[in-house]
Amino acid sequence: MAQNVYDQENFFKEYIQLPRQVKGLDGAPEWSALKALIPDPKGSAFLDLGCGFGWVCRWARENGATTVQGVDVSDNMLSKARGFPPDAAITYTRADLETFEIPPNTYDIVFSSLTLHYLKNLPSLILQISKSLKAGGAFMCSVEHPIFTSPRNAKFVPDSEGQTIWPLDGYLKEGPRTTNWFADGVVKQHRTISTYVTLLLQARLQLSALDEWGPTPEQIKESPQWADELKRPPFLLLKGVKAM
Repeated sequence: MAQNVYDQENFFKEYIQLPRQVKGLDGAPEWSALKALIPDPKGSAFLDLGCGFGWVCRWARENGATTVQGVDVSDNMLSKARGFPPDAAITYTRADLETFEIPPNTYDIVFSSLTLHYLKNLPSLILQISKSLKAGGAFMCSVEHPIFTSPRNAKFVPDSEGQTIWPLDGYLKEGPRTTNWFADGVVKQHRTISTYVTLLLQARLQLSALDEWGPTPEQIKESPQWADELKRPPFLLLKGVKAM
């Protein structure tokens, strides 16, 4: 079963104070780049895996998606999502993505934001995603960048010249990494860029985009702390398309 720290009271209390939860999509600095990868959702059947508070589900509906399904393992997350004004075309499902079964040939767009790096059984899920897409359908995801997940101690450290650097370590050794983030013992699955790309290709999805996201000058001007992210990319954005 996927680890579910989001239903731990102390973790969730801290998590909901993050800008991306307080401000929604406007608080997610990578959203603009990720949104640019998503086909026009008008008239689509849209699936969001790891939907959290349902921000992208509601965005899809506001932009014309016919049906939207959001899936998350956390009761706390889904409770927040259901707390927004109801929409009969949006359904929320509590499920473990390690074992979740997706119906084939059902969706035009499948989306996932900052979720897949928590999953051990990712190859099976990617294959299911491919089968669930209609011909010409698209899958977009963001994950923590493998340079971000690789170090055993994921934080900036000073070098001999007094500058802060990111200590890349064990990049080619894929597997679990345990970190302390709002709670002790949060487990993420480190994979290389080539592994993520290979999973898409093996599932017969054509790689359409790959973005090692970093903040724009405008974002750094607004939030100067984002300048450190130029030292290593925090997010990897991918898009795969199912052949017609």
